[in-house]
Parts: sequence; C-alpha cells; structure tokens
Amino acid sequence: MNAIKNNLETFKQELKVALELATSPTQLEEVRIAFLGRNGRIATIMSVIKDLSAEDKRTFGPELNACKVWAELAFQEKKETLIKQEILRDTMRKQLFDVTSYKPQTLTGKLHIYTQIIQELEDIFISMGYDIVDGPEVETDYYNFQALNIPADHPARDMQDTFWLDTPGMLLRTQTSPAQIHAMEKRELPLAIFSPGRVYRCEATDASHDFMFTQAEGLFIDKKVSIANLMATAQQFLQKFFDRKDLAIRVRPGYFPFVEPGLEIDGSCPFCVAGCSICKKTGWIELLGAGLVHPNVLRYCGIDPEKYSGFAFGTGLERLAMIKHGINDIRLFHSSKIDFLDQF
Repeated sequence: MNAIKNNLETFKQELKVALELATSPTQLEEVRIAFLGRNGRIATIMSVIKDLSAEDKRTFGPELNACKVWAELAFQEKKETLIKQEILRDTMRKQLFDVTSYKPQTLTGKLHIYTQIIQELEDIFISMGYDIVDGPEVETDYYNFQALNIPADHPARDMQDTFWLDTPGMLLRTQTSPAQIHAMEKRELPLAIFSPGRVYRCEATDASHDFMFTQAEGLFIDKKVSIANLMATAQQFLQKFFDRKDLAIRVRPGYFPFVEPGLEIDGSCPFCVAGCSICKKTGWIELLGAGLVHPNVLRYCGIDPEKYSGFAFGTGLERLAMIKHGINDIRLFHSSKIDFLDQF
C-alpha cells in the first residue's frame, strides 16, 4: 500500500514541475496528455484499484479520486494563467507599438508634383478667401469660346489649336477659363474663385510644350474692382508661392479676348539679383496673364458691367513648378521616371 502512496506523491511533484515548465498552450497540452490523458500517468495509477481488496479500495479509492481532481484543477489553473499572460502580452505589444519604426527597402507612396503644386496653390487662395471650383474638361463651343468674347470668326481661335470631338460643338477645353463662366452664371456676387485643372491643345510636344498641361485661373467680381486689386492679389500670391517676401512684380500690355485691358505680369527672379540663366539675364520672369474682365463676358453671364467689375488671371502650373524646382522639360511631369518623381 505504501507503493501506491509513494506513486501519488511522486505524481503530484512531477505534475507540479511539468506545469511550471509549460510556457505555451502546446507544451501544456503535452503535459495534459502525459499526466491526465487516457493512457497517462493518473490512468496507470488508478488501474491498480481493481486488484485491491474491498477494504483497501475503501481506503485508497477516495485518495486516488482526490488526486485526480487536484491534478485537473492544477491543469485548469495553469491553462487560465497562460491565457491571461497571452492577453497581457498582446496588450503590451499594442501599447508599445513603435509607429516610427522603419522597415528597410519598403516602397512608399508619394504625392505627384502636380498634386503638391495644386494643393499649395489652393491653400494660398483659400487663405485669401477664394473658393476652389472645378469645371468639365469636355466643353461646348459656347463656354470655351463664345462666352469668353471669342466668337466664331475671332482670330484668337487660331491661336489655340483645338481638339474637336465628333459631337458637333463639343471639344476638349483649351483653357480653364470656362470654369469662370459656369461660376458667374450660378453663384451670387461678390465672387472669388480659383480653378485649377487640365487643358488640351493640339500642338507638337517639346521641352516647353505639351498637348495636355495644367492651368489655374483666378477670378474676382465685385463693385469697384480695379487693377490695383489685381496687382495686390498677384503679388501676395506669388510671394507666398515662391516664399520670397521681397518678390516684386511688373506689368506689360498683353492681349486676351476676355479681359480689357489685358496684362502680362512678371515677377522678379526668385533665384538671382543681377540676372541668371532662368530669367535670361533680365531679372524678370513672365508668370501670369491677367486683366480686368471684359464687359462682354460679364454680359454673357447676366452681370451688369455698369455695376460690377472684376479681374481674372491665369497661369500654367507646370511653368510655376519648372521655375520653382528648376525643371527643364515639361514632358517629365507625365513621365514614369521614378528618379524624377522621387525628388518631390
């Protein structure tokens, strides 16, 4: 009988050690099979009961059952402990996750230079109280030409080689100015809008020309708007964009059918003082086409030019980006050259 008692004590001690050494669900399952399984240690010990006398069974039977119950409780406690430890480790992993960690040679997405320039310009004009508007890239003859004071026989149509569609009177817009017409027709006055977007012209592609490029138009309509308002807006916008508070502007006469008078606005070169290759040694760079909105354009939109006036200006975003970042070929904007795009 002493052998049975010794086996029970040995079983308990070895089970305690095995449970302490088990540090994972897999190891704990191996302990369960070895000690509590159908062919495990406890089953082997209890198999001797059938060979005992009735009196010994009454004596050792309860001890064997109590040992089995103890073993099962010890196993369950260890199992719950491991579960709690795993939950704690998972919580700590989440709490201590390093968001700044870097995995070498990972590919990351970036905003295209187009998107960066557009967002920068939009931020500038939003800060000046302008609304950002968009317009369709497929336009009608009316919005792209006629409402902008360019009738069918106007020579300015020959200056913009147009992509005409098979549908009569429909075309790919040659400028973003049609967005101004849509805005003046639909919005209440006073009106201040900024409209960037793609435009299309059927012309040969080279380092400074492309059949598709991006323009941006600004428009302000109110009572008693003058060229002084235009000059102040242009200078503030250009100083902010080029991050040069000392950037000066000058104006030259220019011709655009939808403004009168028309102006070419130059900015002092942001890269030099005495002249450089970018400004062609002149100290000035052509940046904007602008002017006061033509009375005919206002009339097309149902606005009385005797009560209201306004200014409009436009620029090519590629031109601004090429000047600001020293890019020498407009075709790079549409290329898939990763080395070029990675610079921005």
